[in-house]
Amino acid sequence: MVISSRNISARGDLRLVVSIYGGELFMSGVFSPARAKIKERTLRTDKWWLQPLITFAVLFSFIIYATFRAFENANYFVEPLISPFYSPCLSQACVAGSTIAGFTPVSAHILNFALSPALIILIFPLGFRMTCYYYRKAYYRAFWLSPPACAVAEPHEKYTGETRAPLIFQNAHRWFFYAGLVFNVFLTYDAIISFKNAEGQWGHMSVGSLVLLVSSSLLWFYSLSCHTCRHTVGGRLKHFSKHPVRYKLWTWVSILNHKHQQFAWYSLAAVAFADIYVRQVASGAWTNFYFF
Repeated sequence: MVISSRNISARGDLRLVVSIYGGELFMSGVFSPARAKIKERTLRTDKWWLQPLITFAVLFSFIIYATFRAFENANYFVEPLISPFYSPCLSQACVAGSTIAGFTPVSAHILNFALSPALIILIFPLGFRMTCYYYRKAYYRAFWLSPPACAVAEPHEKYTGETRAPLIFQNAHRWFFYAGLVFNVFLTYDAIISFKNAEGQWGHMSVGSLVLLVSSSLLWFYSLSCHTCRHTVGGRLKHFSKHPVRYKLWTWVSILNHKHQQFAWYSLAAVAFADIYVRQVASGAWTNFYFF
């Protein structure tokens, strides 16, 4: 039996239905000549548009808020709390007390432009999320309708994959993952430091302490459940039996990997709320109550 392939796409989103009949390989993709002439975009009768709409609304709202906060350059630190959008604060323009051991290697002005400290660092956590496998699926569907949902035709007539600019830069995901781990360390440090009072004395816990602790913890879960983390820990191994430690780590990360989508949303919400909380406290709108 001879099986021939005809312009078969390599996409993994069920864009293509392939069947073998009588020794021939037939293709019935959305735009293929063999597709039934159905004028409807989809035969689905459920509210398939609801999920991409919600995804679009949430991500677009976060982008607007994060952009506003990055350029606001104010109300990001109040002893002992610092916003995750501004940590670590590396600019010479950082407010007093917001830096780590006074380390400020970046000038306050670049090309005569007063640069917000957030703009120096946000490229790394933003790059990590933008290249994340789950977020790619989310915003490809919500923003580009590629496709908007399973079994729903997309408006594009061709697909070039992530082989051209700008999507080829999605391959930098693993490097953003490594950078994200470094930032997680800084944010964990911020959470630990928050167990001081405004006078710098240890042994105190406030609402802000819990907010930063939850935020940093969810970021760790998001990072450790990442597909790249799973591959880094247990990938490229031919025999798990010869690498028992890595195999054990791989099994743990694999368990977290099943919840990667949930951790992606939880951590995004936690980071946003942590910034909102610090901003409100720093501006005097909210009081950071202490438990002890």
